[in-house]
Amino acid sequence: MERPMSELDGLNTLTPDEAKVAFERCCGSKRWVDRMTASRPFPTPAALYEAADRIWGELSEDDFREAFTHHPKIGAKGLRDRWASNEQKGVHGASPETIEGLASGNTEYERKFGYIFLICATGKTADEMLALLRKRMNNDAHTEIRVAAAEQGQITRLRLEKLLRAEKI
Repeated sequence: MERPMSELDGLNTLTPDEAKVAFERCCGSKRWVDRMTASRPFPTPAALYEAADRIWGELSEDDFREAFTHHPKIGAKGLRDRWASNEQKGVHGASPETIEGLASGNTEYERKFGYIFLICATGKTADEMLALLRKRMNNDAHTEIRVAAAEQGQITRLRLEKLLRAEKI
């Protein structure tokens, strides 16, 4: 008896170009996408996640920054990406003061660090995100790129899970 094809099986059998599109949904680093595509097939979801973490950990700061550019700002209005909108649902219904704090904090953060404030927003309220933004403004550039990269790693993991559940973008 044949077992039904899983989403992992489907990911493993995509053409390289199709796999790149799928992985780009999860992370905007071209090097990460290329290496994940070349690492297929993955025997288990755990092997997929291990490869994703390992490859992410081997990338440069330029790769991290490239990935960061693929994210909308926290609190941005009119998000077209359903995944990003769902991830940031803690911002929906936030007070005008919190929304303004996020907007001005994002601007200040970008000026200081040169990239958007990146946080794994899933499960966080707007007030929690604003408090973390303010706290992270105290970091030096070296520390902050590592913190932002760790947040990107969490986002990538959550998006890989969505990919395996075949959630629509």
